[in-house]
Amino acid sequence: MSTLNMDYHWLPFTNNKEFKANPQLIVRAEGIHYYDQQQRKILDACSGLFTTPAGHCRPEITEAVSKQLATLDFTPHFLRANPASFELAERIAELTPENLDRIFFVNSGSEAIETAIKIAYAFFAARGDGGKQRLVSRERAYHGVNFGGVALSGMVKNRDIYGAGLPGVAHMRHTWLAENSNTLGEGEHGIELADDLLRMIQLHGAQSIAACFVEPIAGSTGVLVPPKGYLQRLRQLCDEHDILLVFDEVITGFGRTGANFAADSFDVTPDIITMAKAITNGAQPMGAVAVRTDIYDTVIEAAPGVAPEFFHGYTWSCHPAACAAALATLNIYRDESLFERARALSPLLLDAVANLAELDIINDVRGYGMLAGFDLAPCEQPGRRGAQLQLDLFNAGLHLKTTGDAGIIAPAFVTTPQQIEQMFEILTKVLKRY
Repeated sequence: MSTLNMDYHWLPFTNNKEFKANPQLIVRAEGIHYYDQQQRKILDACSGLFTTPAGHCRPEITEAVSKQLATLDFTPHFLRANPASFELAERIAELTPENLDRIFFVNSGSEAIETAIKIAYAFFAARGDGGKQRLVSRERAYHGVNFGGVALSGMVKNRDIYGAGLPGVAHMRHTWLAENSNTLGEGEHGIELADDLLRMIQLHGAQSIAACFVEPIAGSTGVLVPPKGYLQRLRQLCDEHDILLVFDEVITGFGRTGANFAADSFDVTPDIITMAKAITNGAQPMGAVAVRTDIYDTVIEAAPGVAPEFFHGYTWSCHPAACAAALATLNIYRDESLFERARALSPLLLDAVANLAELDIINDVRGYGMLAGFDLAPCEQPGRRGAQLQLDLFNAGLHLKTTGDAGIIAPAFVTTPQQIEQMFEILTKVLKRY
């Protein structure tokens, strides 16, 4: 490994110059630990990248994928199918809110968002309302990196060099308010921010708007928990004006909020849910889109002749190995009651995050379920302090995500209370250097 040539690999979402000058290489994982080249243990405080709530290298998943690859390595899902994909769709439909029981498989959260956009367009076209083409999103939103998701994005660096992108996208304000600083859970202030959607309707006309896309908790930007009543108000406005409400649950899905989906935690049922990451415990690339039964029926029944009803899909959709990994993952979640364990661990996590507010370097803390964020007081170059914290924590034996000067903590659901305490001991010790 000492002679590893790094010249040829262009790393994603990484400062390649700095990384290659000081590589942070992971060579092994087990449970809630990573191991570097020197076999140094690194506590994983972010479930990989929100992907691995059941812990790393679960033998049940490894065995299921190995068996599947030895039996059926690949079959296209254009005009053919693998039985496991139907079983998986049924298992996911058992977890999604009532009537969101038609499942379209993709390979990532970005693809799930693109697919949801197309489904919204296809639904209204099938209904004879093809003029409903506009989309509404939010500032500080992250909806993946394909062009539809980039257009929905409200994070400047994810979009500022990529041109105009998909037209017809309007952005509501984000939900962070100073009045809610250092609040764990839903803030008391800000329900009125949901009426930004009403302003978009009044400006553009409901007849032109197909869907409103929101992350129930805006994750990648630093964990922005919605104010009380905010999501309910969006649901009301979408109902009143014939707009589809899409929840991007790529991060929050599969137990992260202590329930199957954040839709359950906040008691708001969208029309479409996108999901990925924890669907396979991070062991195989996969994503999915769950839609209302009547949306599927409308698109399917409106199509003429023998052609496909929905001209969309991916070569790797429903890959047999990904289906095997997902089925094994869902078994672990069920058999070990991991969503319930996440709900039980959440108070300990949130109490630990709250204690960070006592440090001078911390400007704000937020959290819900097994997902928490904190803001660092920035230095002269925005984002520099967050990048340095990432490196310092890795060297101290802790992995978590930073976005700009925000830190994000999302432990695996199999983490013990003692391990959460250890994570925050390392984090606090490092933060006190700043």
